[in-house]
Amino acid sequence: MSKIAIIDLGTNTFNLLIALVNKGSTDILYSGKQEVKLGKGGIDKNEIGQEAFQRGIHALQIHLNTIREHQCSLIKAFATSAIRSASNGVLFVETAQQQLGLEIEIISGLREAELIYKGVRQFTDLQMTSVIMDIGGGSTEFIIGNKKQIFWSRSYDLGVSRLLEVYKPSDPITPKQIIEIENHLSEQLVDLFDQCEKNIPGKLIGSSGSFETFAAMLSYPDEPKSGYLYNLEALAGLHSSLLTSTLAERLATPGMISMRADMIVLSSLLVQTVLRTTGIRVMEYSSAALKEGVLSEFLG
Repeated sequence: MSKIAIIDLGTNTFNLLIALVNKGSTDILYSGKQEVKLGKGGIDKNEIGQEAFQRGIHALQIHLNTIREHQCSLIKAFATSAIRSASNGVLFVETAQQQLGLEIEIISGLREAELIYKGVRQFTDLQMTSVIMDIGGGSTEFIIGNKKQIFWSRSYDLGVSRLLEVYKPSDPITPKQIIEIENHLSEQLVDLFDQCEKNIPGKLIGSSGSFETFAAMLSYPDEPKSGYLYNLEALAGLHSSLLTSTLAERLATPGMISMRADMIVLSSLLVQTVLRTTGIRVMEYSSAALKEGVLSEFLG
């Protein structure tokens, strides 16, 4: 029996999972996140800005305090897109080691996709071939697979923080900007669409804060759980309203997760581009992602 802590250093949030592992079974003791927005003010230049750098170190300190309270015997920390693509990403990892005594592993996009798949597979019905989509701040991962195997996966530099810094959309976004972003997404995702034609997935599984936000807005005041099935007509209606909304209006919308309000329009453009091009008509929310994938590896 042991307590393990898993930290997922994402671009927008640093996520912490603490679990009690005992002979192949787990009990989740804690799950929480700290907002960091590492990409703000620098991700388009492949660097972590000074303020974002300090937010990240501070967030790790808070997580380590929680880990100490739970007296964990093992800590595993994984850094993803914002850190692996930043010119000062290694410096961030070294600073965390020197100041906090925390060892962080920078993982590749393919390794990130593999862990997301393992997390979703552990907690979601993957009987049919599905596309797993995880929208991050720095990158977006796509995995085509079923319960037994991955058929194809790729990590794209299409995270919503990165798109936000590159395109700097107006408030509200303009029709010209919408077309420009949609064209860029369609061009970048050509091989995903080719693989969907080849493998014919029957479902899109969304695993990220963006999908949680969509579900929360559509199901408000109920809290969405893993396995939540989206009404795609309602989702399309939500998409239309998001495209004409201001940031202030989004922040006032029931179910909106405030830290996602500035990025949710870009997330919606990304999701609708995938649904429209692939023709997938079933979409499901999964609360499990990378950190649950790490946990599944502990379970064998």
